[in-house]
Amino acid sequence: MERKNKTARLMDLVDRLALRPHGVGELARRYGVTERTVERDLEALREQGYAVERVGRGQYALRASSPPLHPVEALALFAAGRLLYHQAPTKQYGSALEKLARMLPNPLRELLLQSTKGLEAKAGDSRTLEMVARALLERRVLAFEYRSGGSKNWRPKELQVYFLEANRTNLGLYAIGYERTYHKSILTFKLSRMRNTRLLEDTYEFPPDFDPSAYLRQAWGVVGAREGAVEVRLRFSPEAAWRVLEGDYPGLEVEAELPDGGLLARLPAVPFKGGVPWEVLAWIQSFGPRVEVLSPPEFRSLWLEEARKVWEQYGTRQEMSAV
Repeated sequence: MERKNKTARLMDLVDRLALRPHGVGELARRYGVTERTVERDLEALREQGYAVERVGRGQYALRASSPPLHPVEALALFAAGRLLYHQAPTKQYGSALEKLARMLPNPLRELLLQSTKGLEAKAGDSRTLEMVARALLERRVLAFEYRSGGSKNWRPKELQVYFLEANRTNLGLYAIGYERTYHKSILTFKLSRMRNTRLLEDTYEFPPDFDPSAYLRQAWGVVGAREGAVEVRLRFSPEAAWRVLEGDYPGLEVEAELPDGGLLARLPAVPFKGGVPWEVLAWIQSFGPRVEVLSPPEFRSLWLEEARKVWEQYGTRQEMSAV
């Protein structure tokens, strides 16, 4: 049961009715009021100009006032809703999904709502989300402690948030901005690795030369543009060529289609930890023996060394199981 004062109840009632038809009894239980109170609320909305319609016995809805969507636009919003659902770290995303669903025509609206149930059980860190969002909206410096992947140490950071990105691989949320305490450069931080987030009184302005599209153009994940990107050349077997041609991979260019159906391709790789483009390496490894790293020599050596370690690990296990 959810008790609200009348103003808040009317605002929420508009949202509910715009989403789908509701019964008077259902609304009364939701708000913890009598059915007669709900009927008076509906009449109050009509007097305020809302197009409240009776669509069945005891069922009311709000006539859609959003501009009509082209079918492709409707499908794009539906797809955005599904991605939002998969990425949602907290239950607060549920209200955002409902507002997005209100823009859709049926049956896409009902399909989106039916397919995104269960967000109430999400128990992510809503405080971190709120602090990061406020930092961006209010342009205030965000202070937090951060633990890098694989590290055991928490280190203090102060970040001017320029952009928020969802990783195309794991759908995790990342904050991109200028870290002013130690690195003094534009870096990317995963929200789930932050703790003790708080806003400082210091404010900042977005730099006019920061272009998120340019920063992420070569990103395999969320690691954006940095100095020293290297060009990696690859040979794909015929079994992998169709996947490469079908995929939308950042910066990848096909040099030639080979007589056997394979491909020669190249792409820029942005160095990460230890100067290694780990995100690109992981993608290359996903093709197994259907790809060969041609250059640069140091990257080819790293790729081969990783392959040798896999063989040693599983080869040893095979030998032991055969004894």
